[in-house]
Amino acid sequence: MPLRKRRTRRRHQLQVTHQPIYLSRLSADFAGLRIVQLSDIHHGLYTRLEEVEKAVALANRLEPDLVVLTGDFVSNSRHYIAPVARALGALQPPLGAFAVLGNHDYRVGAERVAAALERHAIRVLRNQHVRLCRNGSSLILAGVDDFNYGEDNLRLALRAAEPDSPWVLLSHNPAILPQAAASGVDLVLAGHTHGGQVVLPRLRSFRRPRKLRFRHGWGQVGSTQIFISRGIGTVVLPLRVQCPAEIPLLRLHASLGLRSGQGNGPGG
Repeated sequence: MPLRKRRTRRRHQLQVTHQPIYLSRLSADFAGLRIVQLSDIHHGLYTRLEEVEKAVALANRLEPDLVVLTGDFVSNSRHYIAPVARALGALQPPLGAFAVLGNHDYRVGAERVAAALERHAIRVLRNQHVRLCRNGSSLILAGVDDFNYGEDNLRLALRAAEPDSPWVLLSHNPAILPQAAASGVDLVLAGHTHGGQVVLPRLRSFRRPRKLRFRHGWGQVGSTQIFISRGIGTVVLPLRVQCPAEIPLLRLHASLGLRSGQGNGPGG
C-alpha cells in the first residue's frame, strides 16, 4: 500500500505587498524611492533561520534603495540574536538598512539585539534620526524605541530635523500614530500587530491591538500616513489563518496632495 504524502502547512509563505506612498514634501530627487520593510521576524522555534535567510534573499531580489526593519527580531531566547543579525547582514540596499527594536527584543535584551545588528551594518535608531541625501535634497528617517517596553521619545528623535524635508518614522508599535500626527510626521512604518495573525469570520483576530484603528496596511490620520506590516514570523501559535506573512515594497512619490485608499485602508 503506497504511503500517503503528508501535507505541509505553508505558514511562512511570504507575499510581497506593493504599496505606493504619496508625500507632499518629497523632492523630485527621492521620487520613486523603493523601501523594503521587514518586520516581526521572531527568529526562534517558529521561524527558523533558513526562513529568515529566504526572506533576506527575497528582499534583495526586490532591489530596494533602502531597507527598514521594524522590530521583534527574536523570540524567547538571546541565543537567537547572533544568527538572525548575521542573516540580516546580507541585506544590500545602497542607502543602507535601518532598524528599531520591538517589545520581544526588550524581553531578551535590547542592548544585545542592537549591538548584534550594528555589528552587521544595520543602524539601530533609538530615539534619533538620520538624514538621507540625494543631489542636495534630503529625507529624514527617524526611529523610536518600543512604545511600551522602551523609552520612546519622538521629540528627541526629531530634534533638529529639517522642517522642509519629509519625515519617515520607524516605530515597532503603531500606537504612536496619534503622537506622530501631532508632530507633523509624514509617514509612519510599523509592525507589531501581525495583521491579526489568525483571522476568523465573525471572531476577533488573534492579535488585534486594543484602541488601534488600523490593523495592517495603509492608513491616514490628518496629513500623517501609516503602513503597518503583517510581518514575517508568528507568536504564541505557529500558524497564520487568512493573514499571510508579507514583505512590503513601498515606493515613494511626490504629490501636491495625499491620495487615500491606496492600500488596505482603515482596519486592514
